Amino acid sequence: MAEKSLDQKLSALARDPDSDAFILADAKDADMAHGLSAPGRSPEREAEASAPFRSLDEYRDLIRTNARQGLIDIMLMSASNNEVLTIKERLFDGSPVTPAIRANDTTDIWLASGEAAYAREPSRPFRTATIDHAMCGRVTCTPEQRTRGADLGLYSITLNNNAELDRDTLSAYADFRHEAEAKGFRHFLEVFAPNALQAPIRDIGRFLNDQIARLLAGVTDAERPLFLKIPYHGPAVMEELAAYDRRLVVGILGGSAGTTFDAFHQLLDAKAHGARVALYGRMINHSEHQPLFIQHLRWLADGELNDAAEAVRSYHAALQKAGVAPARSLADDLTATRRASGYSGTAVPVDGGRDATADEAGAESTSPDFTRMSRAEKVRWNLQWWRRVLG
Repeated sequence: MAEKSLDQKLSALARDPDSDAFILADAKDADMAHGLSAPGRSPEREAEASAPFRSLDEYRDLIRTNARQGLIDIMLMSASNNEVLTIKERLFDGSPVTPAIRANDTTDIWLASGEAAYAREPSRPFRTATIDHAMCGRVTCTPEQRTRGADLGLYSITLNNNAELDRDTLSAYADFRHEAEAKGFRHFLEVFAPNALQAPIRDIGRFLNDQIARLLAGVTDAERPLFLKIPYHGPAVMEELAAYDRRLVVGILGGSAGTTFDAFHQLLDAKAHGARVALYGRMINHSEHQPLFIQHLRWLADGELNDAAEAVRSYHAALQKAGVAPARSLADDLTATRRASGYSGTAVPVDGGRDATADEAGAESTSPDFTRMSRAEKVRWNLQWWRRVLG
């Protein structure tokens, strides 16, 4: 079997951290978070609030199409879709694309109907999927069966500056790492920004970087994540982390859909300051033509396009040639917008500046005495804080 492009690029980055190798992933794991709305609406009906969402079968067809295109390196899916497409259909046999599953679903991504309260409460560890079900579709795999499915998973943590809660989160991650090592299951680590801070933090970017460095200091190579998936908090934060440990492969998550310029500019900016992986979910899923969108991401990642605005114009020209109507005018699609960087709505600066979320909250973020606040008061304070940040 031919070596997967992911393994080739990880090997290149291990030999030379300055390698131009860049890993792209299509994150089609949203059914682990949003449920029925995960497949999204067809782009031409995106503005219709009453329009039906795509079906699960249509979602799987998009996964098939994007995987067969062969331009992404990883297809991230739920365990159930992995069973259908990887184990039963053998979609990834002979493909350069590596299948992966979302290996855990912490409570902050339980986003049923968009109104569930879980995302406003501090994240708690939880795993629906199991490693064995990812690898062979059964509760227990024999060594021979472990090659049938995915041997790669995304593990996600969200830390909220509370010793007890964060200890539980990190303990659950340690349990996962130990099991993964024993079963030959690889993983990459997603570190979300806090979803419900229990005590204020002025510099979220530094907090995340310190937590990552501190955590990985206690992890040996046998259990080390292949790479990271983190919110992009701008050049300074990315450069700090990438420079701290040259063998650490740092990746960004795309965040909410925004404009095409947002997606293309984010990839170029993050790449210029040390990122070597980009995992785009909603940005791809909400695009007018997913293969054309992925093609342009690939060109940007590989240096064939080096200007975000030029890439947007090229994408619109490709849409026109394909007979696909763009969701926005070219002028509107060339505009940068303020977006969210995580499932639960964590803010992200669009100007590449250092974490605007904390600075904009200003002195108000340090005024409450959290030790005297009830749980309901903490939830209310966090909601008010995010409203100030997001406008």
